[in-house]
Amino acid sequence: MELRRMDEASLEGLLAVAVDDAAPEEVMPPVAGPPGWTPERQEAFRAWHRARRAGLAGPLRESTYAVTHDGETVGAARLAVRGSGEVLETGMWVARSQRGRGIGTAVLRVLLDEAARTGARVVVADTTAQNAAALAALRRNGATLTSGEDTSDVHAELMPRAMPSTPPPTASP
Repeated sequence: MELRRMDEASLEGLLAVAVDDAAPEEVMPPVAGPPGWTPERQEAFRAWHRARRAGLAGPLRESTYAVTHDGETVGAARLAVRGSGEVLETGMWVARSQRGRGIGTAVLRVLLDEAARTGARVVVADTTAQNAAALAALRRNGATLTSGEDTSDVHAELMPRAMPSTPPPTASP
């Protein structure tokens, strides 16, 4: 499993995976209009990732990565600065056909290592109580989970590793 910083080639590969193997609401913010992968929704997907290409030091203070497994793009991950920069938020999605293989757990491990390289003291993530795969990946990476009192929302806090064990995300060739 590897993370690749988003560039135009990886973005088009990621969009192809999303269209073939994920629903829009699983992989991107909502877009008005009819359901499904409309041309407008596909362009919004591209625009969302392009806007984050400057990375954590850019104006949006967010980076997105293509997740590859055995050389194929299988999903996306992100890190975003929250507040002063000591806190990073993370999120990810994995193509439906690739779920259940431990990819999410491995991605989160690499993201925690990247957070350590930036000097972050904590990484946060939000999911729902129904997302068993996300909860399992969070637990496997040592997350402290807090459930919402009146909702099914779950908030996770993770500690970046002091000594990263994985190489940093790569740029696509």
